[in-house]
Amino acid sequence: MSDPRPVALVTSVVTEYRREPFALLAEAERVEVLAWAGRGVDDPGSHVRRTTELEAARLVASGRYRAVICGLGGRVALPGAYLGARRARIPFVLWASIWAHPRTPAHALSYLPTLWLYRRADAVVTYGPHVSAYVQARRGRRGNVFEAPQAVSAELFGQEISPELRAHARMHAGGREGGFLALFVGRLEEEKGVRVLLEAWRRARTGAGSALALAGTGPLRAQAEAAGPGVHALGFVPYDHLPSLYAAADALVLPSIPTATFREPWGLVVNEAMHQGTPVIATDAVGAAVGGLVRDGENGLVVPAGDAGALAGALERLAGDPALRERLGRRAREDVAAFSHEAWVAGMRQALRSVKASSEGRPW
Repeated sequence: MSDPRPVALVTSVVTEYRREPFALLAEAERVEVLAWAGRGVDDPGSHVRRTTELEAARLVASGRYRAVICGLGGRVALPGAYLGARRARIPFVLWASIWAHPRTPAHALSYLPTLWLYRRADAVVTYGPHVSAYVQARRGRRGNVFEAPQAVSAELFGQEISPELRAHARMHAGGREGGFLALFVGRLEEEKGVRVLLEAWRRARTGAGSALALAGTGPLRAQAEAAGPGVHALGFVPYDHLPSLYAAADALVLPSIPTATFREPWGLVVNEAMHQGTPVIATDAVGAAVGGLVRDGENGLVVPAGDAGALAGALERLAGDPALRERLGRRAREDVAAFSHEAWVAGMRQALRSVKASSEGRPW
């Protein structure tokens, strides 16, 4: 007889991106999400419980769960969930996202404790093969490493956009009829490669009427606004307005660079754009490229991180070749279909199955 207790999923917030997959996992495995940051998407569903980090750790140790899945965040929540799982004698599954440990002195102090968790977790579920390789190198022969691919809502981001809505979004982004429109979506910060993108755009010969639109906010917004003609800082764009913006763009650019504190774990904007058949230019510091979704010359273009010249060349290449954009975009739409919420749930269930904590499809 299967254990009737739920699984605890300890995370900081329930964002718009996580709401659907969390609900699907809760339905399949009877999961209670312990969201300790106290913000994110409000969800009246019984599978989300707002907590503090300390309370999440105490709940895990209480004996009310049959297993715990815990992300890497939280100075108290992460070690507390592990110790709580050991006290309750239940499996601990680590949900890992990073593929390079941050290099600051403070993070150096956390490396050995994190390595200890990699080695002692009963199973690890990762964002993709790039994270799996990083984990396996530290986990040794322990095995039980599974992948839950990063995904967005195919229903939302793959929806058909009418010509009228596409034209409106293109006009809002500063794109002209017949001109090339490149799009950046994300935080306007150093680690996202915004300075490199602006320099690449300045160098690139993309033709008359071309435009670069940047959707998002952050400390580099003033620099984007001052970048000159053809560059449009759109500010915050509502989540449900993004599909039409992707449809309006000729290319999405994610030029993230590695810093002492950051290496792009994935980059879900890549998935979003690909669902609209929009080709992507990403750097080799983007998890979606290293993890196998964006493949250079097949469904997008990949350039070296921090190389403004290479990025300018990629922009020129797409601007001057509509047939290439069409071919890459068509393949992108096909390839991203495998990166679904259902596939994410399947990966999580594999990890639970490996530690004998899955419901195995039994009704509760």
